[in-house]
Amino acid sequence: MSSTTLEHRPFSVAVPQADLDDLRERLERTRFAPAAPGDSWDYGTPASYLRDMVGRWTAFDWRAVEDRVNAYPGFRTEIDGQPIHYLHVRSQHEDATPLLLAHSYPGSILDFLDMIDPLVDPVAHGGRPEDAFHLVIPSMPGFGFSTPVVGDTDWTMARVARAYDVLMRDLGYASYGIHGSDGGAMVSRELAILDPEGFLGAHVLQLFSFPSGAPGEMDGFGEKEFAALGHLQWFQSVGAYNTMNASRPQTVAAGLADSPVAVLAYHELFESFGNGTSLVSADQVLAQATLYWLTNSYATAARYHYAEQRSGAEPVVSQGRIGVAVFKDDFQTIRAFAERDNARIEHWSEHPRGGHYASLEVPLDVVADLRVFFA
Repeated sequence: MSSTTLEHRPFSVAVPQADLDDLRERLERTRFAPAAPGDSWDYGTPASYLRDMVGRWTAFDWRAVEDRVNAYPGFRTEIDGQPIHYLHVRSQHEDATPLLLAHSYPGSILDFLDMIDPLVDPVAHGGRPEDAFHLVIPSMPGFGFSTPVVGDTDWTMARVARAYDVLMRDLGYASYGIHGSDGGAMVSRELAILDPEGFLGAHVLQLFSFPSGAPGEMDGFGEKEFAALGHLQWFQSVGAYNTMNASRPQTVAAGLADSPVAVLAYHELFESFGNGTSLVSADQVLAQATLYWLTNSYATAARYHYAEQRSGAEPVVSQGRIGVAVFKDDFQTIRAFAERDNARIEHWSEHPRGGHYASLEVPLDVVADLRVFFA
């Protein structure tokens, strides 16, 4: 395996202590908003939740997170003039399957820390040598250490997919697969649409296929499908960040760049908007929020919603190989709609535990499903 044209520079995470001191001082000076009636999640992130999490945050050990990330080889390169940060973790099994892990929003490479070792060294984690993967885990342009964003053109998921293909080819992988959730699932589907030579498939936790309004498209739907539509309706009722990011991303970015507590509140997605289903731990939420704060990357991360809404791309039926893993408390992909939009769904599994951030909540379940799909 050899690289071709890109320069790949070793990169370790080492945040200046002054930045951590500044974060702590800002947290200690937090001015909390008055609590809403009942201080429940009905109005958004509750004041009581924020007070508790800010207390935890002042004692949070970011250096331990750095150590976990730096335990794996990290690099930065440039594609299309854009800095791209990634982890590249090769298995001791030379014939392992190359796999790119595409993170969520508002997630990061931290989404996958609990999956790396089981994927790279399956024998030590209940698997077989043939279950091994070589891993490439990039930060999407505009996220984390893939900053600053260069140029006057916004990044779309399709553009990210093309950049990831360039990265994998340059790292010497003539054949590879991809896994993703949330934004990472959208990038994964775009790669399935691209279906480059040697593409092994896209494993996703969601296929975002929705009702089209066509006559009869819900004929034959039962309790399961209507429950999934109900979940979608609930998400639309709480997902105001979608509207804000897609219409006024720079407005919300002003607060997110200046207030760490605003960043924390905007991470309510990890708490499943307070509906009681999230299995993401407080430390996992704080690690993600700290990364966004330290890299001042919320503005450019949020712009994907804006760019996607204005991309002008026409709907396309994917012809690439796709596998879907649906977790109990996540967006419930409706199979009839998914098969309408994706011609080669070759794997479908449903899991009784876990939500939208399954890689953080039930990482070994995601690992097991990846082994099946890419076997």
